[in-house]
Amino acid sequence: MTLFPKCARALMLAVLALCGAAAHAQEGVAKTAFVIGQSVVLAGPGSSQGIPFQQGAKLYFDRVNGAGGVNGRSIELVTLDDNGKPATTAANTKKLLDQGVFCLFGFYGSPQVTAAYPLIKDTDVLLVAPMAAADEFRGAMDSNVYSIRPGYSEEAAAINRHSQTLGARKLAILHGTDGESLAALDSAQRTMTSMGANLVSDQPLASGNVAVSVDKALAARPDSILVVADASGAATAVRDLRAKGFRGPIYGFSNTGESLLAEELGPSGAGVVVVRVVPKSDNAKLAVVRDLQSDAAAAKLGKPNVYMLEGYIAARVLTEALRRITREPTRAKLKKAIESLDDLNLGGFRIHFTDDRVGSKLVELSLIDSQGRVRE
Repeated sequence: MTLFPKCARALMLAVLALCGAAAHAQEGVAKTAFVIGQSVVLAGPGSSQGIPFQQGAKLYFDRVNGAGGVNGRSIELVTLDDNGKPATTAANTKKLLDQGVFCLFGFYGSPQVTAAYPLIKDTDVLLVAPMAAADEFRGAMDSNVYSIRPGYSEEAAAINRHSQTLGARKLAILHGTDGESLAALDSAQRTMTSMGANLVSDQPLASGNVAVSVDKALAARPDSILVVADASGAATAVRDLRAKGFRGPIYGFSNTGESLLAEELGPSGAGVVVVRVVPKSDNAKLAVVRDLQSDAAAAKLGKPNVYMLEGYIAARVLTEALRRITREPTRAKLKKAIESLDDLNLGGFRIHFTDDRVGSKLVELSLIDSQGRVRE
């Protein structure tokens, strides 16, 4: 299901050839298809998040297309691999725009979205449901971006409230040096200190130097520690923290991936609290989770994780907006359709875009238990 650059390019050309010249004249829309463009990391750092997100989105679009599409049109997702590099994201975005896609969808990474945004800033092209949580995309300067997930400031606030209920006010932060971790770090520093946290240490998790950073953080005698990194980097830091006797609360942002971190840590992750911005990916009480589980099983993709669910939900949100464009689709009508999504229940997950470019405020905390399982 993963599309790498050469085959993605070929698919894009094939789709647009099928759609004909109308795809250009009608902004990525033909009589039989909507053409949607995506740049996401499919190889390299960040691919553990990017691949399942893309897979989840493709699963839902395939479900829709198998049922006849949207108002007689299929949804054709053209995915280009950017290897997690912002410059490549910008180049991919230009390729997609030059081919006349209807909108952009599901980009991964705050630095990547920052690099791509100037190409759509003064246009009518929308970027829908990026998996990027930098707070800047929710401001007035990025009016073409419609996010489903809340920003890192909301995640930081939830963590800070939880730690304060435990009486933990002295905070240390261990953070990755990639762009996404730095975006999360900025929000954490601003938000948590403004809410009364005492930031006693702030250490980078440089490759091969994790133990030194952990030692420096522990020397400041924190009550709690926030680890801002992907699942692999966070797991290394958590193991070292526990091995060195730290028994206080350890937190992670949503970019850590609660289910991925739990798999990495197993029982050694007991007591780690991770933010989630979508429901638990194994919560079969919710229809949207059951649908994903069914589709993933049919496609032999294995057990869905939180990122696959986020992609599945993101695709469902875009599809619901497309359904509301009943005649002569245009980008302006897509914008209006997204903004009409008001308290929409998508199988147990609610979306509210009216008067807001952030569709969900869901921020929940998950706990990894002594069996390495994720609990709410």
